[in-house]
Amino acid sequence: MTPEPLRVAVGQAVVTSGDVAANVAKAARLVSLAGSQGVRMVLLPEAFLTGYDLGVFLGPVPSADDLDGGWLDPLRAASAEADAVVVVSTPLRRGAEKTLSLLVVRPSGRVTAPYDKQHLDADETAFFVAGDHGASITVDGMELGLSICYDGSFPEHARAAADDGAAAYLSSSALLPGGAHRRDTALAARALDNGMYVVLAAMTGPCGPYEFIGGSAVYDPEGRPLARLGEEEGLAVAELDPAVLAEARAAHRMHADRRASLGPRVRD
Repeated sequence: MTPEPLRVAVGQAVVTSGDVAANVAKAARLVSLAGSQGVRMVLLPEAFLTGYDLGVFLGPVPSADDLDGGWLDPLRAASAEADAVVVVSTPLRRGAEKTLSLLVVRPSGRVTAPYDKQHLDADETAFFVAGDHGASITVDGMELGLSICYDGSFPEHARAAADDGAAAYLSSSALLPGGAHRRDTALAARALDNGMYVVLAAMTGPCGPYEFIGGSAVYDPEGRPLARLGEEEGLAVAELDPAVLAEARAAHRMHADRRASLGPRVRD
């Protein structure tokens, strides 16, 4: 049976560097707002729960061993009230190492951390280790591939999600001034290349010494924006429709027609 369209939201807001409690509360407010609009999945930006700040990454960060702790209770409560799955990024302490990760909060109250950023920016390698596996989640029968920011610059990352059955590619991101062209070009291309939806949540406004440019958006399987934000706080809401996905993949067969090998290169 083909799943029904999935109503999703991307949220962006100004967060406070290093204030996890305040940022969890802000995430909960965005989820509550999304719930009032019938949203079933909410995606929030990169490092939203701590703020994206290299100085913060250097210090203590939430632990993967404490996902059942009270610090996430406001977000658990908002997820349950909205009946919406929440995907939000935070640095995590994993044993002796740190990762830049995605948490998945279910309406049941269950919280997991299934994905760690695999492609680290140069500045991030001093703080984090790269993830060693891809990951997807399923919401209402629709598979959604997970990624964090720089991952989306690598076509093979989204391709792997699509190959494994993902109908959409979730990108939790934080982009600095000068990054708008790359943001808009790369993520639209990931959608078109694979005939899949792309869902982008991007950090906005000041955080520590940085200023982020927002631009959260949902792209259709041909790379066209269905909904998007500028630099303002708020939500962009759209529906991911499996019927539209099937039509796009039938009309534009790049994903299906990709050759496993192009053979040796002849130089003349």
